Amino acid sequence: MDTVNSIEALEALYGPPVPASLTKVTNRMTPLYRQWIEAARFMVLATVGPEGTDASPRGDDGPVVQIAGDATLLLPDWRGNNRIDSLRNIVRDGRVSAMFMVPGSTNVVRVNGTAVLTADEGLRETFAKGSKRPATVIVITIGEMYFQCAKAVMRADLWGDARPEVPTAGQFIREMQAEFDAESYDDGYADYAKPRMW
Repeated sequence: MDTVNSIEALEALYGPPVPASLTKVTNRMTPLYRQWIEAARFMVLATVGPEGTDASPRGDDGPVVQIAGDATLLLPDWRGNNRIDSLRNIVRDGRVSAMFMVPGSTNVVRVNGTAVLTADEGLRETFAKGSKRPATVIVITIGEMYFQCAKAVMRADLWGDARPEVPTAGQFIREMQAEFDAESYDDGYADYAKPRMW
């Protein structure tokens, strides 16, 4: 089996990135990204440490994270099986990535940044559910935030016909480029994507 061993070889296989994939990136919480994150009740948190990588599903009965400013997200760590693989990684290497999903939307919002853990009593109290508190809170500092192309979720037909009220891909791009025609982009995306799914 031949393997790809250089960035040059990799880029030759794919060509240049689609321009919108670069201009859609932000390093702060914009109004539309705030709306999206507040609607997300599920995310996957990816971390890295000396033993390797870890990806952990996180969910809640309301927003999965609290927004604590333009560049800060607060993720309560509710008790599970106490393997604490993600938490061990964060203590030793603060790099994290998060993927937020909203049922019915074919877009995914991604956050790359850094994280620390806190067991601050006051902060833990803000997440109280009756007498229960999270053991710790993961404080994520946003390095970059962007929505992910919808093709993967479309290929999987993950949500069927559900359509939530969250910002669209075209609206995210227009938030970064005021002149962008969001409606035409969104209306035509399914047809545009169909021959590009595989």
